[in-house]
Amino acid sequence: MLYCEDWEKKKKKYLEFWARENHDRPLLSITAPKDKGTLPPESRHTTLRERWMDTEFVLKSANWRMQNTCYLGEAFPALNPDLGPDFFAACYGTELEFGESTSWAKPWLTDEDVEKNPEFFLDRKNVYYQKMMELTKAAVEDGKDKYMVGITDIHPGGDALVSMRGPQNLCYDTLDAPEFLKEGAEKLLPGFKSIYEELYELTTKYQKGSTCWMGIWHPKRWYPVSCDFSCMISTDMFEELLLGEIEEEVNYLDGSIYHLDGPDALKHLDRILQMPQLGGVQWVYGAGNPTAAHWIPELKKIQQAGKCVQINVMPEELEVLLKELPPEGMMYMIDARSEEEGRELLKMAERWKRT
Repeated sequence: MLYCEDWEKKKKKYLEFWARENHDRPLLSITAPKDKGTLPPESRHTTLRERWMDTEFVLKSANWRMQNTCYLGEAFPALNPDLGPDFFAACYGTELEFGESTSWAKPWLTDEDVEKNPEFFLDRKNVYYQKMMELTKAAVEDGKDKYMVGITDIHPGGDALVSMRGPQNLCYDTLDAPEFLKEGAEKLLPGFKSIYEELYELTTKYQKGSTCWMGIWHPKRWYPVSCDFSCMISTDMFEELLLGEIEEEVNYLDGSIYHLDGPDALKHLDRILQMPQLGGVQWVYGAGNPTAAHWIPELKKIQQAGKCVQINVMPEELEVLLKELPPEGMMYMIDARSEEEGRELLKMAERWKRT
């Protein structure tokens, strides 16, 4: 791989991670800016939407980013084609509004639509679907022997319904039309599988295994599962309306990690850990909340349930986590301020390394 060294060695560490057999140290995905970086490609687009949809510019920007990044530990270069977290809903008719670094859905399902218990149709002629296939195919050709190409951000189930309906309306629906959530999530599941399979087939043209925005490699078909909407509903509602579809996602994949986003979602952790086929949990503590070292009891709970863990870590917290948590199935994501700092963090982990 052109943009990082020791790719075969890193892949072996990921195999150990998934099996929770990395007995020597946790996985460390450390990225750092290179000392002598170059200027990024200049956007001359008249709108943000135009910039997001410019395949050539996306490739140039990604190559610039990877050329100017040090990939230390188990970090590796990847281009994850991206139209924002509502891409999946966009394939069913949801319009997107683009910002500087993300996009938003424009909800469109009305109360009358919900009353009719609507069907959902995946539109492969849709502009967003067509653009994602174009972006992925272009990245695959550009990235061979240089970097991994990931499968884009796909949010089916409850989060797709939020995109189509809006969060406030979907909250009302949990009381007024609960069958819409349960049946709607199930109706969207075949679309998730179909899009995933198409993108997996594309991305494995030149590479073995799969990756995505979470920055983890797996030798087969893996993906995050999630329901950010769950933070707005009770554990009983989560169990009754949405968990069944999530478990079907988990059982469909060869590997899975639940994206648990924010303290309001922690109430569901115990039930999530009961899914036998789930591989792990990514704990996202969220902006403005205490960082990784403050959540050691929760991280231990995940480990003790036999699941892998991924979490973003501030450089100054690493030693505490190395001391408090066993390495098996642990993965720390760290943005180092410099290559020198990143290498010092690796040395620190080596000092805690089991013999």
